[in-house]
Amino acid sequence: MGDSNPTSRISVHQALGGGPVADVLLWRKWCGGVVMLVSSTTLWYLFERAGYNFLSFVANVLLLLVVILFFWAKSASLLNRPLPPLPNLEISEKTVGKVADELQVWINFALSIAHDIAGGRNLKLFLKVAVCLWLVLYIGSLFNFLTLVYIGVILGLSVPVVYDKYQHHIDEKLSVAHTIILTQYRKIDETVLRKFPLPSNKEKKMQ
Repeated sequence: MGDSNPTSRISVHQALGGGPVADVLLWRKWCGGVVMLVSSTTLWYLFERAGYNFLSFVANVLLLLVVILFFWAKSASLLNRPLPPLPNLEISEKTVGKVADELQVWINFALSIAHDIAGGRNLKLFLKVAVCLWLVLYIGSLFNFLTLVYIGVILGLSVPVVYDKYQHHIDEKLSVAHTIILTQYRKIDETVLRKFPLPSNKEKKMQ
């Protein structure tokens, strides 16, 4: 009964952070969504279809930007015009600390998984990681990195909108699929995984 109550569910906008990024992904700010879609499509076309080199592109853009700013500043000083508006180009210690803390959490999480797998303590975790890595390897063999990023951008601009519009129906289908997958996983766990010997507590202490 509690699941059927719409007020108990977290909206897609809140799940995405509820900020400007969520507004762009849900197309509540059309300008941001259009800019992101057009810019990603343009970059993908330049590098993937037109054969433009990434390093050359970045160098040309930076060179053009530096030349424009330099001559803008020189002309402003000669004509007594205001200098080009430039933001404060520095990263605060608070921002660096937040990024470092977030990286520490993810790195420690990955290291804990690697430690459990290397110690042979968790066969289920090993199989999950192996399957995920195999999927990444298979998808990577179908697309190059740039195309994969572009597909991710397209999915990021389309999947949240579709899910936000048809959340109730999608949740029902996902619930059925989750039940089926969980049932099959339990069968595999009972018939296969539990037959593999795992190191005992005494062996772990010896290690």
